[in-house]
Amino acid sequence: MIIIKTVEQLQEIRKNINGTVGFVPTMGALHNGHISLIKKAREENEIVVVSIFVNPTQFLPGEDLDAYPRRTEADKKICEMCKVDYLFMPEISTMYREEEVLIKAPNKSFILEGKSRPGHFDGVLQVVLKLFGIVQPTNAYFGKKDAQQLSLIQQMVKNLFLPINIIACDIVRESDGLALSSRNVYLDETQRKDALLISKSLYSAASLIAKNVFDVNVIKDRIYEVMEKLDVEYVAIVDREFNEIKTIQRGNSIILVVARFGNTRLLDNIWL
Repeated sequence: MIIIKTVEQLQEIRKNINGTVGFVPTMGALHNGHISLIKKAREENEIVVVSIFVNPTQFLPGEDLDAYPRRTEADKKICEMCKVDYLFMPEISTMYREEEVLIKAPNKSFILEGKSRPGHFDGVLQVVLKLFGIVQPTNAYFGKKDAQQLSLIQQMVKNLFLPINIIACDIVRESDGLALSSRNVYLDETQRKDALLISKSLYSAASLIAKNVFDVNVIKDRIYEVMEKLDVEYVAIVDREFNEIKTIQRGNSIILVVARFGNTRLLDNIWL
């Protein structure tokens, strides 16, 4: 595995790669969810590139940019074990220079995550577009846990005519059902136990739907009932284009939940 720090070095290497390139962009603190993306990229491509970059432009004032978990040496070892070919680890000064060309996320960035974190998705799309320009991947791998982010990246690739396949990968969970997240390390023992109610609420919703209950209001009521003791930020049921719906559409619906545990926000969802 070769560790790369500069854009110029990676671009020079990329010129000499003729096969398919699988790309997994991350902010580090790698866990089994990231590993599943890297392994899928390894299976499906001749070359695998992983980036680790804690992107400052997607953090709002007062959010956890400085406290965001950083485990550089452990992340390097994980990438080596997963047989990554190139690990790109740029500095902020490398990725952001003077006179930036700004990216503005589309209207659906202002709902859900965008409503509580205005400008967040502008920063996400900004850095992802930069990374796509540097790496020029054949296939790029993203988890379904950040469903709204995934949808916006797919739209950006489509609207900007980028020759990149976006591969959506299933959520990876702990054995008890908690969706893997780098922010899970912030939870104390009680919060960690309470957080299981998030996935429990989604499984309960799926059980209703399996019994042909498709009314969104009934399903939301069940979710809120299961998470009664939690500080729930929102529960949303949308189609794959993130339009609100009144009735579950099998094969075209997502249930999204966000709950707060102190200063920590945990996201989870289920695709139906």
